[in-house]
Amino acid sequence: MSLPQRLVIFVADNHNRAILGCYGHPVVKTPHIDSIARRGTRFANAYSTSPLCCPARAAMATGRYPHQTGYWDNVMAYDGAIPSWMHRLREQGHHVTAIGKLHYRSEDDDNGFTQEILPMHLHEGKGAVKGLLRGFDAQKPKEPGVMMGLYDDLSKEGDTHYQDYDRQITEQAISWLREHQPENGKTSVLVVSYISPHPPFTVAKRFLDMYPLEDMPLPPELGPPPYHPSVEFARQLDGMPPELDPAVLRRIAAAYFGLITHMDEQIGLVLEEMKSRQVLDDTRVMYTSDHGELFGAQGLFGKRCLLEGSAGVPLILAGPGIAAGHVSQQMVSHVDLFPTIVDLAGGQLAPADADLPGHSLWPATQGQDDLDRPVFAEYHAQGSRTGAYLVRQHGAKMIFHVGMPTQAFDLAADPDELHDLHGTSAGDAIERALMPILLAQCDPELQDARAKAAQRDKAHAYGGPEVVGQEAFIAFTPPPGVSAEEAWASLDAVSGAAK
Repeated sequence: MSLPQRLVIFVADNHNRAILGCYGHPVVKTPHIDSIARRGTRFANAYSTSPLCCPARAAMATGRYPHQTGYWDNVMAYDGAIPSWMHRLREQGHHVTAIGKLHYRSEDDDNGFTQEILPMHLHEGKGAVKGLLRGFDAQKPKEPGVMMGLYDDLSKEGDTHYQDYDRQITEQAISWLREHQPENGKTSVLVVSYISPHPPFTVAKRFLDMYPLEDMPLPPELGPPPYHPSVEFARQLDGMPPELDPAVLRRIAAAYFGLITHMDEQIGLVLEEMKSRQVLDDTRVMYTSDHGELFGAQGLFGKRCLLEGSAGVPLILAGPGIAAGHVSQQMVSHVDLFPTIVDLAGGQLAPADADLPGHSLWPATQGQDDLDRPVFAEYHAQGSRTGAYLVRQHGAKMIFHVGMPTQAFDLAADPDELHDLHGTSAGDAIERALMPILLAQCDPELQDARAKAAQRDKAHAYGGPEVVGQEAFIAFTPPPGVSAEEAWASLDAVSGAAK
C-alpha cells in the first residue's frame, strides 16, 4: 500500500446510518458526503461499538470494547491510559491533529494527538455524573418535559452555539490545510470532528426550508404498546408520552435533516479547499459518526440502545488505492478503525496490538469482503437498566439483555425491527446461532456486574449516590469557550424548554 501525504477523517455526532443520500434515503440532502462515497467504498453494515458519545469515541480511539477498557459511559471517558491509534502513528513520526469534538476526559491527558485544536471534552471534567446512579439501579426520571422539550420545542428555526462551533471547526480545518506541510515519508492525519447533527435540533431557516413538513417521513409503525421492557424503561426515564404526535415527529425530522445538511455543507467547504489546493486526489478520506439517532423510531429519541437507528453508523473510505463506487456488505464496527487508520496512514501495528478485536478494512475496500464475519456491540450506560449486547451475522440479529427477554430480528425481511421474533421458532434459531458468538466474546452477566460496580465506585469518588443525584441532567455539552449558562440562555431565546 502506498503512503499518502494526508489522511482526513470526518466525524459527525449523532448521524443515523440510514439518513444519507448515498445510503438510499429519499429525502435528506448530503451531496458532499455522497461525493466521498462515489469516489470510494461505502460500508452498508457499520456499527457503533457502544452508542453513546464517550464509550463510542473511546472504542474508536482504542480499537477495544468497553468491557475490555472500562470506558463504560459518559463519565468514565477515554483518558489516554490505553494506547490509541493516534499514539501509534505519532510514535512512528506521523503528524496527528484533531479539530473539534473528542469527548475524552481532558486535553490535559496525552490522548495521542500531536495537536488538539478547539477540543471538546467532558463537561467540567466530570461528564454526566448523574448517570452513575445506574450502578445502584437508581436512575432518576428526567424532569417533566426535558426530553420532549429538547427535541420538540427546539426542533425549529434558529442558530445555536453548536453551529457556530461547527463553522469554527471548518475554519480551523481550512487553515490547517493551508498552513501544514506533510513531512517527506510521513502521513499527516487530520481529524475534523463536528458536533452536528447532535441535538438541540435548532437550525438556520435556509436548511429548514429544504424540508417541508408535509414531505417528512414518519417512523415505521411499531404497533401498540407494550414495548420491550428495555424500551419501556428508557421511555419512562425520558418522560415520553404514550404516543408521539405525527406533527411533532415531522417537525423533528425536518430539523434533524436540516442539521445533517448543515454538517454536510461544512464538509463540502473542507473538500473544496482540498480541491483548490489540488491535494484531494492524493488524500485518503474517511467519514463516520460516533452513533446514530432514533428521532422517534421505536418510540424513542436519542441513542442509548442497540436498535439499528441508534447503533448503525455510516462509514465511508475514499482516496488512493481504495475502490471507487464500491459498497461493502461486510459487518464492521468502530473497533476496526484502529487497524484500518494505521493501515491507511502507512503505519504499523505494535506487538501490543496483536489482541485487538478489530481488523483492517483495507481488504474490504478492494472488494474482499468477509461476509461470514459477525459484529458485536454492547451498552452499559444511562438509559439502560442492565447490560445489553448486540450480535449480528448476515441478516440475523440478536440483542441480549441481562435479566430481560432477548430480542431477535431477521433484518433481511424486517430492516426496521418491527417484529421481534423472540419466542418463535425463527427467533429460537437466530438465538441458537448467535448466542455462542456472544459467549465467545464475553460473559454478559459478569460484564454487567463489572460496569455497575465501576459506576458505583465512581459515584462514591464524587461523594456518593445522594451527591451525584443532585447533579443537573446534562442534555448537551457546551462547546469550547461557552459556559453552560450561556449555551442554555441561547436556547431560551429560541424556546422555554427545560434543561
